[in-house]
Amino acid sequence: MQLIRPDINIDFIGKRKIALALSGLMIMISLGALAVKGLNFGIDFTGGTLVEVKFSQAPEISDVRKALIPAGYGQAVIQEFGSAEEILIRVQNKDNVESAKISTAILDALTSAFGADGVEMRRVEFVGPQVGEELTRAGILAVLIAMVAILLYVTFRFEFRFALGADAALLHDVTIVLGLFAITGKEFTLPVIAAILTVIGYSLNDTIVVFDRIRENFGANRKRKKPEDELVVTNASVNQTLARTLMTSLTTLLVVLALFFLGGEVIHDFAFTLLAGILVGTYSSIYIASPVMLSLAGYFKGNEEEMKKMEARP
Repeated sequence: MQLIRPDINIDFIGKRKIALALSGLMIMISLGALAVKGLNFGIDFTGGTLVEVKFSQAPEISDVRKALIPAGYGQAVIQEFGSAEEILIRVQNKDNVESAKISTAILDALTSAFGADGVEMRRVEFVGPQVGEELTRAGILAVLIAMVAILLYVTFRFEFRFALGADAALLHDVTIVLGLFAITGKEFTLPVIAAILTVIGYSLNDTIVVFDRIRENFGANRKRKKPEDELVVTNASVNQTLARTLMTSLTTLLVVLALFFLGGEVIHDFAFTLLAGILVGTYSSIYIASPVMLSLAGYFKGNEEEMKKMEARP
């Protein structure tokens, strides 16, 4: 079964200026949203109250959330902790409300819904904003280390201009995903950072597959002397890997869509990040990474000896 004809020849690279203009617009909107609205940081970053309760019988997370809505905590992070009967509830401290009052309101709401004998308070903890600042620094540092490591790896594996193209695509993906969070107002938490790092890995894998085919075709076309020759070879390479790119993206999207619609409230934002990241990452591996690499041909274009060395690498 073939979804893509082997002789397909779509002029992806020829449309690079339109794609770059579209990407520039999306990045400007994302940066504008981040500057004006900012990210809606969750309790992991802003601090808040953590409440652990134990039920006499394992409850449904959705039922616990419904019980908290009248108390004003319907947006709390709710998850199982240890056993199915133990539930961890995390809420932000708003309007300088003390943790003791928050925990009391939560216990009253749960008692009303499940009965006085149906729920027991186990512990209450306050997460300070200082911990959130440390997590913010750690998250930013994790993304920066990943970007630098990718730059070094792709430079060794291919050429410096390939590495710049890969990092440009990753910055493009991360910026747009963060912009979506700013626009939608979704809560930005540690699982979201984990999803962003996953998106970086996914997007890089897609880009490396395309770059590897470009390198093979460059080696098979040793007479290339003009930038136009590289453009033709690069476009052919993108078309040759198109079937693999689409099949990988579609099969991954099926799993992520299942998580998004059926995974529940706890992993909803995680799945949303992956969903947006896969779509944007697939687009950037075709329209961002390769065009940026080609635009640097006049500055980082290797000679024949350098190309032979590159092809000899594992």
